[in-house]
Amino acid sequence: MRIGELSRRTGVKAHQLRYYEAQGLLDADRGANGYREYGDAAVLRVKQIRHLLGAGLSSEDIAYLLPCAAGEGPELLGCPELLAAMRTRLRRLDDQMERLARSRDALAGFIGAAERTGGDGGPAFACVEPLPA
Repeated sequence: MRIGELSRRTGVKAHQLRYYEAQGLLDADRGANGYREYGDAAVLRVKQIRHLLGAGLSSEDIAYLLPCAAGEGPELLGCPELLAAMRTRLRRLDDQMERLARSRDALAGFIGAAERTGGDGGPAFACVEPLPA
């Protein structure tokens, strides 16, 4: 099937499919006309990629994991190297979440303090520019 058909069957835009191919996540043959030709297994592969991306994995992580993927879910076979890589990624995510939670708590504290002191005749501040979103 050509890229348009694969896009239609998976709901993934053609430029994303080309990106997956460039990252080594998806294989395509070239027809005599130069068009990409995908086998039926590409539909499953794209669904696996989408699920793994949805888990927050990078394309580099996914390239490492795909040989151990089975089914649409996908189910990942638990070889020691794969488990170590996924645990490392999970630890990184946990660390990021902890940093974000601390930042959120600090910001909420600043907002609370500003709300408590905002109307009591304290000094007026003229903001030149609003804070970025």
